[in-house]
Amino acid sequence: MALRFEVLGRFNRARAAQLTLPHFVSQTPLFMPVGTQGTIKGLTTSQLEEIGAQIILGNTYHLALRPTSELIDELGGLHKFMNWPRAMLTDSGGFQMVSLLHLADITEKGVTFQSPVDGKPMLLTPEESIQIQNRIGADIIMALDDVVKTTITGPRIEEAMYRTLRWIDRCIAAHSRPHEQNLFGIVQGGLDPVLRDTCVKGLVDRNLPGYAIGGLAGGEDKDSFWRVVAQCTASLPENKPRYVMGVGYPLDIVVCSSLGADMYDCVYPTRTARFGTALVPEGVLKLKQRAMADDIRPIDPTCACMVCKNYTRAYIHCLVTKDAMGSQLLSYHNLYYMMQLSRNLHSAIVEGRFPEFVCDFLQKMFPKGDVPEWVCNAMEVAGIDISSCCAPFPSSKDLC
Repeated sequence: MALRFEVLGRFNRARAAQLTLPHFVSQTPLFMPVGTQGTIKGLTTSQLEEIGAQIILGNTYHLALRPTSELIDELGGLHKFMNWPRAMLTDSGGFQMVSLLHLADITEKGVTFQSPVDGKPMLLTPEESIQIQNRIGADIIMALDDVVKTTITGPRIEEAMYRTLRWIDRCIAAHSRPHEQNLFGIVQGGLDPVLRDTCVKGLVDRNLPGYAIGGLAGGEDKDSFWRVVAQCTASLPENKPRYVMGVGYPLDIVVCSSLGADMYDCVYPTRTARFGTALVPEGVLKLKQRAMADDIRPIDPTCACMVCKNYTRAYIHCLVTKDAMGSQLLSYHNLYYMMQLSRNLHSAIVEGRFPEFVCDFLQKMFPKGDVPEWVCNAMEVAGIDISSCCAPFPSSKDLC
């Protein structure tokens, strides 16, 4: 095991911790920007350091195709290749194969898919996924799991969960750098509490350095989403990091952190930036809208980022439709927002003012008190009283 996880503060289920990895000491809860091909679109590595990124995510599938894991290994690993001194996590490559490619077929051997280079069938096995990730050299590597959308029901969900457990043993056996890289297992089981419970127990028995909750953020309703997170975090070990995969909406991160999750990743902040949308405490700000054309305010007057200090909404409005600089500035701001949210979550828990932080966050996002019912239900389970955020409309049955 090449990590140390030390809980520094708690509020009921929520916790703030220090996660020590080979390349960096991180503070949780934390959001990890996604750098598909060894780059976060539109930002340099020094800008990522500037905004406070602690761990960034690389996609094994894309890196294995280009520039290849062999070349990355030859050149000293991904940290050196992309000049990133802090921590890194790589996914297993399985998700991309199933989501991006036609005719991906999952069998006990592994994932068979068509090569995007020449169309020939290729096979990614648990062993090969780990070997590729060993060559890339990230601090945290993910087990190859059998990925199924949560919207699918029936025997396929059960098959995928049990296969994920069988594959974790193959991943552990193939992992050649356990003292330098941390292998995380992924909890599968769809929306079925019994299957999720079986998977958690099976993974915990393997005593892994950390655990991810997979198969969410794929179209399931929000009520099902938070209940799966709540169930898994309640059963996973207290002394190991818990990572909810594919979660990037600020509201979801606040809810999941309240339920005891620690780590998140998503392309959302940078992808939404490329569509001209900024993340702000009130939700989102659409910079393409005509009303922005002569608005001389910063994106967010309360934000301390370089973009909000130096540029107006009118200037960014002018750029977003015509110039790459627009999406670069918005990507910088959006990732700064996510890093600041992570820092605020951590300090609020450590300083014993987490319920106040949650209420303040919700009041800004829902000034009319129309906090979604699923959020109210999740917060009740998390033991956080948010009644003051919903006070304006106490009679409405849709509000708490």
